[in-house]
Amino acid sequence: MAVFNAGEFRKGIKVIFEDGPFEMMSCEFVKPGKGQALYRTRLRNLLSGTILDRTYRSGDSLEAADIRNSDGMYSYFDGSNYVFMDNESFEQASLAADVCGDQMRYIKDGSPCQLMYWNDKLIGITPPKHIVLEITFTEPAARGNTATNVTKPATVETGAEVRVPSFIDIGEKIKIDTETGEYLGRSN
Repeated sequence: MAVFNAGEFRKGIKVIFEDGPFEMMSCEFVKPGKGQALYRTRLRNLLSGTILDRTYRSGDSLEAADIRNSDGMYSYFDGSNYVFMDNESFEQASLAADVCGDQMRYIKDGSPCQLMYWNDKLIGITPPKHIVLEITFTEPAARGNTATNVTKPATVETGAEVRVPSFIDIGEKIKIDTETGEYLGRSN
């Protein structure tokens, strides 16, 4: 198994810590006036999402996690789990709704996703950065509010609510940032 020495620590690497997979969110090199160099790290558990702060000395090392990413597609929600299909093996895997969290509110059936596996078990997904959805409900624009930067709530086809400019109507397709939920513009 591969090992990361403290000098190789950087943001984004996946390591094994306390028998679980963690992602290094940040790594700061600290050289005190005397003594050994230190590496202050922030680790996020890929299974539970908890964040830990740990300090390592220059001779320390961590085992690399066997994380595999694969292209996939969101298939359906079975009532308690989201089901995804791996585009390479065509196998289906599911994730509990609490593991997926808010990132699924803009994802519709058939949307592409990045699937993250640890020891051949699906542990997480990354939705596409932007997605195009259709407006299913919004109030009509108020007369005179078109000249300024006025927004109004709109419901998209997945049931999520987005703030959109006042000129957007029901049936229009809009582009949304899946991380922030921001309206990015109209789409064809």
